[in-house]
Amino acid sequence: MAGPERETLSWEDFGAATRDLARALVADGYHPDVVVAVARGGLTLAGAIAYALGSKSCGSINVEFYTDIEQPMPEPRLLPPILDAPALDGQKVLLVDDVSDSGRTLAKVVELLRTAGAEVTTVTLYSKPRTVLEPDYVWRRTDRWIEFPWSVLPPVSAVEAEASAGRRAG
Repeated sequence: MAGPERETLSWEDFGAATRDLARALVADGYHPDVVVAVARGGLTLAGAIAYALGSKSCGSINVEFYTDIEQPMPEPRLLPPILDAPALDGQKVLLVDDVSDSGRTLAKVVELLRTAGAEVTTVTLYSKPRTVLEPDYVWRRTDRWIEFPWSVLPPVSAVEAEASAGRRAG
């Protein structure tokens, strides 16, 4: 049985997407007080956008929703360490994630931040047709499974690490 159709994002496209999104934010006059990444998927994008906007105030919130490709958990759940959401009261927060797939993760975090008194604007690289929360800023829309350059390879194994160490020593 074949897996889902896939779309591959290259590092080069990631760089272009980051600049496109930052330009859209600046063109709209949006200047966040803090950039918050939804970890892990939004970490790379949030850092790149923060640099592109000249923003030094960054944070992250850890949320788990997928256990594997197209295998979500019943509900997204927050993981430690927990973001100090009350410290964001009255702040303009740019919430960043890689994709708004179902949108349930973004919706959960937006609700958490707004309840803490933050003004939240959302940005993602991708948005999917079935999302319950269309981000304020999106680079591309797709219905495919996205392969990101930072997560396409499996975790490094001990065998791979030893082989690499041997090559460096030789």
